[in-house]
Amino acid sequence: MYFRGLGTATPPSRYTKAECLEAFQRSDWYAKLDTRSHLIARTVLQRDNGIEARRLALASLDEVFAIDPDTLDRRFLVHAPALAAEAATRALESAGLDATEIGAVVVSTCTGYLCPGLSGYVVERLGLRGDVQAYDLVGQGCAAALPNLQLGRSLLASGAVEHVLSVCVEVSSAAMYLDNDPGVLISACLFGDGAGAVVLSGTPRDGGRRIEWKDGGSLIEPAQRKALMFEQRQGMLRNILTREVPTLAAEYAHRVLETVLDRARLNSGDIAAWIMHAGGRDVLLALERRFELDGEAFRYSAAMLREYGNLSSAFVYFVLEAALDDEAPGGWWWLSSFGAGFSCHGALLRVE
Repeated sequence: MYFRGLGTATPPSRYTKAECLEAFQRSDWYAKLDTRSHLIARTVLQRDNGIEARRLALASLDEVFAIDPDTLDRRFLVHAPALAAEAATRALESAGLDATEIGAVVVSTCTGYLCPGLSGYVVERLGLRGDVQAYDLVGQGCAAALPNLQLGRSLLASGAVEHVLSVCVEVSSAAMYLDNDPGVLISACLFGDGAGAVVLSGTPRDGGRRIEWKDGGSLIEPAQRKALMFEQRQGMLRNILTREVPTLAAEYAHRVLETVLDRARLNSGDIAAWIMHAGGRDVLLALERRFELDGEAFRYSAAMLREYGNLSSAFVYFVLEAALDDEAPGGWWWLSSFGAGFSCHGALLRVE
């Protein structure tokens, strides 16, 4: 399987963490939350948390504090299809393909729910064929990009389609929740909105860099489900984020890496570029320690985190795009995502 084209998209509005703190302090929510919560918000948004700015589907930061089910549902319905279609259009242009050449589309999200699913909106906006195979994957959180790509690989291997469109889109501002729980508050300070898309094909595009999926692996541990998950409360999604997440992410990511590298008779020193989901600053630091690598190895993940925040499932598409734009050296690349479940996935890519 080859990555034939890549595209990303974000809302136009960029908000710095300083602007987010100012908006929080003037909102009605500031008075509703306790002194400890004020301290947590100031600590996260004033110190170096690895994030400088985020893109949010809001005309004003004041809108983010309108937290009710109908407002959040509308925000997802308006922005998720638009962002998904924008990223997908760019991926098709990058691939040099017409929308009618796509045989299957796989769309992942965790920040909202639509029935019929988001895939139908993507089909409509892009003008995909009426007989296109359309799949919606939900409930996989930040880890979703790799399962999405794995399904695309299976569809190509079946011989039923020649090209698959893989899309991950998250409108995190449509999953906003606030209360005095530290994990909830920290989540509100971490996540941004965006979408990523890749066109997958059995053959590479002529010209340009060749990105081939060589092998992959997955690991899921349901016993750790409550470490990182969404729950429903008052008709809205409430993110549960615990202190164990950085350690869990690093440990499971390392296990998947070792499994795949052992099969390929490689070691981590053979990896020329690391395309990693970041999660947050503490997750990146935990990955550095567990992988025994310095911060330079994860520079693309750190750069995307600083500028966009945690984009959940879409994040690794941005990291891959950053590595390609920087003309990172060819050879073996490692692509990895992890999140709710607790789950982790990885793929060994050959880039020429």
